[in-house]
Amino acid sequence: MDENTRYQVLRNDEEQYSLWPVDIEVPAGWQPVVKEGTEAECSAYVDEVWTDMRPKSLRERMENAGA
Repeated sequence: MDENTRYQVLRNDEEQYSLWPVDIEVPAGWQPVVKEGTEAECSAYVDEVWTDMRPKSLRERMENAGA
């Protein structure tokens, strides 16, 4: 990652996030979310929205076990 590269924020079905260069094809299983910008901008966005690092399937299992 370098300061001249533009990034986009990706999210997978487990609601995990990743930064990805905008000029490289998005890998299977990942979808772009709204944010695109510098590494710092995208990282700040991920820090803001990804508050629970557990995969979605684990969060759901834990919620169901407690119900």
